[in-house]
Amino acid sequence: MADLDLGAAFIPALHKPSALLPIAKHRQSLLYMIETYPVTIVVGQTGSGKSTQIPQFLEQAGWCADGKVIAVTQPRRVAATTVAIRVAEEVGCEVGKEVGYSIRFEDVTSEDTRIKFLTDGLLIREALVDPLLSRYSVIMVDEAHERSISSDILLGLLKKIRKRRPDLRIIVSSATLQAEDFLKFFCEDSGEDKPAAKKDQEIGAIISLEGRTYPIDVLYLEAPAEDYLEKAVSTVFDIHTKEPAGDILVFLTGRGEIEEAVQAVSERSAQLPPGSQSILPLPLYAGLTTEQQMYVFEDAPANFRKVIFSTNIAEASVTIDGIVYVVDCGFVKLRAYNPRTGIETLTATPVSKASAAQRAGRAGRTRPGKCFRLYTEEASRGLSDATVPEIQRSNLAPFILQLKALGIDNVLRFDFITPPPAELMTRALELLYSLGALDDYAKLTKPLGMRMAELAVEPMMAKTLLSASSFGCLSEILTIAAMTSLGGSIWIQHEGEKKRAESARRKFAAEEGDHLTLLNVYQTFVTKGRKESRFCHDNLVNFKTMTRAVSIRAQLKRYLERFGLNVDESLTSHSTLNDRAERIRRCLTTGYFAHAAKMQPDGTFRNVAGTTVLYAHPSSIMFNRKAEWVIFHEIMETGDKTYIRDITKIEKNWLLEYAPEFYKSK
Repeated sequence: MADLDLGAAFIPALHKPSALLPIAKHRQSLLYMIETYPVTIVVGQTGSGKSTQIPQFLEQAGWCADGKVIAVTQPRRVAATTVAIRVAEEVGCEVGKEVGYSIRFEDVTSEDTRIKFLTDGLLIREALVDPLLSRYSVIMVDEAHERSISSDILLGLLKKIRKRRPDLRIIVSSATLQAEDFLKFFCEDSGEDKPAAKKDQEIGAIISLEGRTYPIDVLYLEAPAEDYLEKAVSTVFDIHTKEPAGDILVFLTGRGEIEEAVQAVSERSAQLPPGSQSILPLPLYAGLTTEQQMYVFEDAPANFRKVIFSTNIAEASVTIDGIVYVVDCGFVKLRAYNPRTGIETLTATPVSKASAAQRAGRAGRTRPGKCFRLYTEEASRGLSDATVPEIQRSNLAPFILQLKALGIDNVLRFDFITPPPAELMTRALELLYSLGALDDYAKLTKPLGMRMAELAVEPMMAKTLLSASSFGCLSEILTIAAMTSLGGSIWIQHEGEKKRAESARRKFAAEEGDHLTLLNVYQTFVTKGRKESRFCHDNLVNFKTMTRAVSIRAQLKRYLERFGLNVDESLTSHSTLNDRAERIRRCLTTGYFAHAAKMQPDGTFRNVAGTTVLYAHPSSIMFNRKAEWVIFHEIMETGDKTYIRDITKIEKNWLLEYAPEFYKSK
């Protein structure tokens, strides 16, 4: 029998008995409040167990009777998948059976699903088909304090739905002190004549669950760091050589930095003295596949210390056990949209005090911990209190399109928790009008505007897809739409193989630019790559990402077929290659005319208004190539340069032809 005694350490950390979580002792009062009030605001530290336990309490208490479903929304895809996987394990079912999740382009649910985790954006999409969300008995908006646009809009919709569905229960979970604001929001304008205090009591209540936190030492730098990435890596080694056992969580701003840090730690850990404990660096960011994300939750192998390099995903959405040390670089990449230039930038900005506190709190979950802040104490006093809500700094076009499709015509009067600046609203309405999604009265056009809202891609790409059949290149544009919706890179680049990676890419390069290059990669992959196992390996193409592109394309194709658009898949085009390439480029212009740029004599680009200098991103085929006019898919600001990527050459007169409302020639 001895060989069967695996020892308690073998049981995966995921199976902590839920009775030990702080939330367990609040079970009765929670259920009572949800039964009594239409709206419950749950305040709890990340790690109190609210995301995993509340849905299970509700299901056991009978909220899924008569085939009803409990929805739990998350601001991020990573959180929706990881929490669903965890709850399915606790319930003891396969993911997709009683517990499932649904994120863009990936639906893992079935007839039997009773607890469904999904991104808030997807629940808004469900309201297009079922405006009162009638299949749900309870909707829990998790991590609402992060104030993503989708969760803000979802709360506004739920406030409207509640008036028509008194049976619906709404739970808003938040880790910070915004609970009062959320409660006030739901209580405004319901039963105007009652005294305020009375009103609040009838509609909702706040319950606070204390998280189990241990004391955390917060340590600051004495002088500012010149390079926080370098400092983060050296701090990891300081902790590793001087501090007792315990895993390390490092907050960085994005994928590039994370990959660089993982690489640096792997190289340096090879120099640790033989026989000493080694370091296992792991990345965590939104572009990873679900399987890659799951590695961070597994225990480190014997004689290894786990170091997780993460974006702010690990700040609130997911809880990783075993973290004792947190290293905080003090920055976060935030979207900021400039309505005048139409440029959405991702810029590293100092974190807010609320975020810094959340980050530090990750260290004290299982025992006393330490948080190393890579900035001075003085700098920390100057941080803003909270992050600006996303709705006040983003391109609102996709969201206004959805509100219009939900029948909310007067978007300016929509009940936002914090209203967006008028300038952002105007810009979004102008763009949607010039794309043909709205008419002169700002009403959604039929069928174009309605179909654009239903497609799971952003408005510019939706317009391109819906114009493609008139250009006779629907099959190709479908592929391009799938390839630009991936979120991860299709190329694999090993350290020190830059030359090899470049020559691999060159095999697929189309001189017209990146979109046609992506099309070449996809077509070669489906004709060769799936059959020949060496294809991806030899061409440094990421097999998993490409397989995902195939599945996204199939889903977009199903949407188009629902609209009655037939996709002709004959790869042997009826026309010459040049003619086909021109049709694709013209079609892209119909959607991306607002993203046009003109090349300057020095090789840089300027936006049409001439106000902004743009550089072709080094990953683009158009890097160091000549082209008079181009359109681009996305734009990003890093450091002092603004880069454009996914670039395609076009002709200037196409802009006037396809966007006469947007451009006039002088």
